[in-house]
Amino acid sequence: MSYDVWSRDEIVSPCNNICMIHRDAKICVGCYRTGDEIMIWSRLSPEARRAIMDELPSRAATIPARRGGRAARLKQRDG
Repeated sequence: MSYDVWSRDEIVSPCNNICMIHRDAKICVGCYRTGDEIMIWSRLSPEARRAIMDELPSRAATIPARRGGRAARLKQRDG
């Protein structure tokens, strides 16, 4: 007996569960989408999703590199 497996032919979300909007860049530090793009993702057409997905790699450079967080602050204080 075989079963037809239901599947959706659409672009999945780029979310990787690192969800935090960068204060200055205004994009998620995990997936590089804007807050608006995240909110409307499920309503976007496949073409609109593909256009966003194509832009995401170039958005990574808009987020400044981390400076070390707590460990760097402690090192500066003790250093």
